[in-house]
Amino acid sequence: MIRPEVAAWSDVGRAREVNEDRVFYQVLVASEGDPVVLCIVADGMGGHLAGEVASHWAVETLKRELAELFVPPDPRDTVQVSGGDLAALTAGASRGLRPSDIVMIRRLRAAVERANTAVRQYTLHWPEEAMGAGSTLTMALVKGKRAYVANVGDSRTYVLRQGQLLQLTRDHSLVAELVAAGHLTPEEAFSHPQAGLITRCLGYLDEVEVDIEPHTLESGDYLALCSDGLWEALRDPEIVVQIIQSAPDLDIAAHRLVESANQVSGQDNISVVLLRVLESPDIPI
Repeated sequence: MIRPEVAAWSDVGRAREVNEDRVFYQVLVASEGDPVVLCIVADGMGGHLAGEVASHWAVETLKRELAELFVPPDPRDTVQVSGGDLAALTAGASRGLRPSDIVMIRRLRAAVERANTAVRQYTLHWPEEAMGAGSTLTMALVKGKRAYVANVGDSRTYVLRQGQLLQLTRDHSLVAELVAAGHLTPEEAFSHPQAGLITRCLGYLDEVEVDIEPHTLESGDYLALCSDGLWEALRDPEIVVQIIQSAPDLDIAAHRLVESANQVSGQDNISVVLLRVLESPDIPI
């Protein structure tokens, strides 16, 4: 049986007046079946209050669209599979995806698309207030040991496993494309004059392209979801690993990460959600 632990912290930073980041997590642990955990970090952008509203609508829409995942299923329920679902299952199997992966990926993609529509409608109906509002998104839906990580923009999700920090998401930004093409080194990307230019976000276009990938977690793994205010400040992965592993619990780890980012920079809002996956000990009867 998997026992998840989750903590989150968000701070306005030292230079901003409004925190346009939004964090959220929800956990379902039942007596039977795998636990379910949803973690979200959204980083809003735009004019006065626009980013704060954009990230709010993004998270609230995702919470609503995925609420059914936190209702324990009735084993007597019948699930209908459409022809399109069968085709997707067949195509996914050829790529090594499980049938459950296909179903969850389709569900998460639909939820992110509705979140994009919600932010888009805000920008269209209140253009003076919205002033080009949008939001990045990184999200992890964990069921048992299977994690489905979604990403739009440059908020990130990492896995910390056996002392190694690995980025699971790919930044949707100009400098990330330049690094991938070999035109910049990762270090040069931080000082590039267009380092803040992202190529995808929620609310900018009527349709959004979202990356969603399944991952299998191991006992002891951590997932760290964060806005760019954290990863741009804490660039050395060894520092992040040391902070997380030396903390007595996840709440303190989340606080220390944000505090450290504030000490280094603090020029942006800073947010993190931490999830740890552990095996529950067998209880003798």
